[in-house]
Amino acid sequence: MHRRRFLLLSSALTLAPGLSAAATRTVWSAPEAAAALADGDISLIDVRSRPEWQDTGLAEGAWPISMHEDRFEERLFAARDLSHTRPVALICATGGRSARLLAALTRAGYAGFIDVSEGMLGSRRGPGWIARGLPTTDLSMALTHLPASLR
Repeated sequence: MHRRRFLLLSSALTLAPGLSAAATRTVWSAPEAAAALADGDISLIDVRSRPEWQDTGLAEGAWPISMHEDRFEERLFAARDLSHTRPVALICATGGRSARLLAALTRAGYAGFIDVSEGMLGSRRGPGWIARGLPTTDLSMALTHLPASLR
């Protein structure tokens, strides 16, 4: 039932620190997410489009799972399953899509997701992953490291 509600909400979307922090905060800065990702405390999904990934690259260690492609919901939940008890952080260009996706997931009853609100390019919440000089990789390398079950 929850998955069905989420699928409906996500269809509308395409149209229109430490682990303890994940339990209380769902919005993180890029440096917080980068540190947690480097420590293996979270998984990170970049929900942008392939052209965006090609233009800017991705956060190093992020899984490229575009919300603009078929099977997004299936791949999102497969990533959550692969993450086990680790939170799944969502990042886009400026935090708009990731915030809307987090809101839809929350309304559908799903917990354990985080919004990296400043995104890759920056927003009013911060300068962004790239401007902060956090590690990035190109799309071909990110795809190489994408688990087979998420392809």
